[in-house]
Amino acid sequence: MGAVRARTAQVLAVLVLTALAAAVAAAGPWFAFASMSSAAGAVVGAAPAEQRTLSIRQSTHLNGDPQNTIDQLVARVRDDLALPSAEPVTGLVQAMNVTRGSRTDTMPVAYRDQFCDQVRLQGPCPAEPGEVAISAAAGQRLGLRPGDRVTEHFSLGLRPVTFRIVSVYTLIDPDGPYWSNHFYRALSGLDPVFTPIGTFELGQLSDPTVTCDVRLPEGLLRGDGGYDLGAALNTAAAKLRSEQLELFNSSGQVLTAVARDRATVRTTVTVSLVQVLILAWFAIGLAGRYTSRDRHGDTALLKLRGVASSGLLRLAWGQHLVPLTAGAIVGLPLGFLLARLLAGPVGNASDQRSALLLSIVAVAAVLVGGLFVLALLEALAQRRSVVDLLRRVTSRRGDWKSGLIDLLLLAVAVLAVYQARAGRAAGGLALAAPTLVALAVALLLARVLARVADRGGGAAVRSGRLRLGLTAVQVSRRPGSDRLFALVVVTVAMFTTALGGWLADRAHRAGRSDAELGAQRVLTVQAANRTVLEQAVRRADPQGTRAMAAVVDTTHQPAVLAVDSSRLAAVARWRPDYGPVSILSAAMADDPGPAPLPAVTGDRLTVRLEHLGSSPAALRLVLQHEGTGAPIQVPFGPLGPGTQTLSGPVNGCSAAPGCRIVRWEVTGPPDSQGRTAAAEYPTVVTVRGLTQSNPPATILDSSTLADINRWRGGTFGAAMDIDTARGALRMAIDENLTGTAATSDQVWAVDNRLPLPVVLGGDPPDDWQFTEPGLESLGAGITPVRVAGSARALPVLGTTGVLIDLDASRRIIGDATDEGTFQVWLAPGAEPGLISALEANGLSVRKDESTAARADRLERQGPSAGARFALLSGVIGLMLAAATMAVAGAVDRRTRLDEMTTLRVQGLPQRVATVASWAGTAGLLLAGLAGGLLAAGLARPLARSVVPGFSDGWAVLAPPNPLGPVAVALAGLLALVVLGLAGWFSVWSLLRRLREDNR
Repeated sequence: MGAVRARTAQVLAVLVLTALAAAVAAAGPWFAFASMSSAAGAVVGAAPAEQRTLSIRQSTHLNGDPQNTIDQLVARVRDDLALPSAEPVTGLVQAMNVTRGSRTDTMPVAYRDQFCDQVRLQGPCPAEPGEVAISAAAGQRLGLRPGDRVTEHFSLGLRPVTFRIVSVYTLIDPDGPYWSNHFYRALSGLDPVFTPIGTFELGQLSDPTVTCDVRLPEGLLRGDGGYDLGAALNTAAAKLRSEQLELFNSSGQVLTAVARDRATVRTTVTVSLVQVLILAWFAIGLAGRYTSRDRHGDTALLKLRGVASSGLLRLAWGQHLVPLTAGAIVGLPLGFLLARLLAGPVGNASDQRSALLLSIVAVAAVLVGGLFVLALLEALAQRRSVVDLLRRVTSRRGDWKSGLIDLLLLAVAVLAVYQARAGRAAGGLALAAPTLVALAVALLLARVLARVADRGGGAAVRSGRLRLGLTAVQVSRRPGSDRLFALVVVTVAMFTTALGGWLADRAHRAGRSDAELGAQRVLTVQAANRTVLEQAVRRADPQGTRAMAAVVDTTHQPAVLAVDSSRLAAVARWRPDYGPVSILSAAMADDPGPAPLPAVTGDRLTVRLEHLGSSPAALRLVLQHEGTGAPIQVPFGPLGPGTQTLSGPVNGCSAAPGCRIVRWEVTGPPDSQGRTAAAEYPTVVTVRGLTQSNPPATILDSSTLADINRWRGGTFGAAMDIDTARGALRMAIDENLTGTAATSDQVWAVDNRLPLPVVLGGDPPDDWQFTEPGLESLGAGITPVRVAGSARALPVLGTTGVLIDLDASRRIIGDATDEGTFQVWLAPGAEPGLISALEANGLSVRKDESTAARADRLERQGPSAGARFALLSGVIGLMLAAATMAVAGAVDRRTRLDEMTTLRVQGLPQRVATVASWAGTAGLLLAGLAGGLLAAGLARPLARSVVPGFSDGWAVLAPPNPLGPVAVALAGLLALVVLGLAGWFSVWSLLRRLREDNR
């Protein structure tokens, strides 16, 4: 204790070094567990609802008691699926078909628990058998509303079932767990109609699929407490299969991603922690070597008095044990606070116990390792003679042992570089390769510095350059200066690499957020169709600078992003990877297509036509309201032979801006249930004119009907023959296609440019290499397209997909099923009132996302967490080097003051003495700083240092350079400030004493 009191400054130096190392050691486990839980939570939260839900299904016969069948299924699921969870959601669904005109679509009939709580209803909740709620999209497609009846059939052998529509529903949270079972969503047809469970007592609905959906607890998905959910689900699946139940489990991707993130955090934290611990032991040893000079006198005196070696060692150990223990005690709570600040709390009790235990072990490793290093130094010192112990300057610089150690470290660095370049970045030495490369560079530069200081210092003194000579001699003759230089190089390189990686990770996350959303803020909305979406946005933002409508369709290949091209440049977060932002709008302007046909605004249409052929036929004109997108059918027929004039009522086109013509349909006459079949050969219908009444106007005259560019056949199945050579529109059924199910009975109006201009992202689809380019996503059939431009990637879609114009797509789709996710992209600075305006114009906001929020969520992933801890380790390493430099300066202060005082007596100018006193420290600092930046720069190409990336492997955009000019400059400046302050404080007292002595 007397030795501790006598050398307070040295003891405090070791205490500070130990506290820094103990803090990062204690923080590691707490940070790792908190980050693993946070990363797992981010993965689970971002996963689609179907990946967080189990669905157990069984096709069965109800025997007239549907509720009993459901109860039996629930009981069996609870027995076999021994998981804590919320109450299961059960349901029944049976595929049924609905025929409207000549078209037959699938429209299932379903019962679902809590249905009315999960939808918005326009009308009452279905309560009686036979009552149904129909979706808004299906109701609009079929022209049905509350009060109407709809007839569905299962097969030709069973009697159809007629349901009464009592309400129209829209989903409240389509992306939520309740709707994750796709049995209750439109797959290839229409949305199901929902009915009470009593409806399934009908014989036609006695063979449905029974479903039981169970939401998996988030804690189990995160893997809290080490629970192996995957193994439990595999066991449950085997039990359910043995009971003829089918388990649909899509959680495998989530569990794999969670496991991958946890492994990433464990590995990166462990590697960073080990690096810091080794640096800390080295710094503690170096500080002990510097401070041992004062203890050498004590050791020499005790050896002269005959004290045994064990007594000498106990005295040395005792002096070190006090600051080491105090530093460990200080560092343990400090590390906990650091981890809490950087990663948040550890919520799970089991993880808290594990983190506490590992923190204690890590801090103990700091304590034991530091004590071992210092004790080893003392043991080596005690082997020296008394004369050597009393020397103030070492007699030589290193020996063959230090050279051998350097060679071994170089070999380890080469092995790490090999692993990193071989792509083995998941473990081993590869993650530590940049630091090991820096260590190799530091060792080589340290030897070069020693040689230059030795020879250059002597030459400078002999030539009379005293400032340079004395500075070099101080570096050359100061014991341990080469090791201090190496420590500075390694810590600067480590800090530069960590800071660059953290900054690049931030930029990469921001870039991914922009690429995935497309705009700074994106609203996912509900709308009846694309027309409503586009018109609502244009009315809410008439200037076109704050909002843009968009539709994302990823269910087809290639995926399609439809945007309002006139607003794209003002709203989207465009990147160079997407090519010029004006490609699509320029293509639309260069090829505007035919002028729009006159709008229908009257209440009745009259057509003049000629019908040839012996087969009965009917003609129908399909319109679409330009404001609401609602389809309106105007029937004409049945058709008699020869020339005739027919009229039909128009319901819904009188409101502005009226309706546009979508297509003509030539079919057989409707039966008693309103169903129509395809017209048979020979059937030829020639339209010669179309007029409207109230107000009267000519809609189609002979010149418009005779323009072949105005009309096209259907692209689904074999098209009808179209001829305009005789001054009218002639539509004929081909003889070779009579009775073919794939025959199209439609002739579409062309009020758009075709082929449709698109911007292609990535490589073209394989089938485009053998056929004309076309899209399946725009209604029934294939829409021809032409590639107006290409890009490496596209917003939202990534490296594969096409960008098209929204207005053009809505015109092509017409009244077909409108698939895709409806969005509104908002520009930066869009005021809050804009959302209210969108809702007032008929849009319902389902989700509100921003690039900042998405970047924050990505920050919780494992790679980003590893980058944060690496930065913490780099900061602690830099502080270790600064503290060691301060210790070295403090220890040498008295010796250098005596030397300079003696030289001043011999005539050395005061200015030269002052410069030589601080220039040695400054030179060592600047050389170490330059060497560290050089080592970091060499480590990137040698070890192939890259941005941590993302746990799901997302690689649409090229990652930024982790050691760009800004990152290197900022790291160099911060390192210069930290090390410079430590160096200044180490020589400040010396300079003050020199000035006082001069006075």
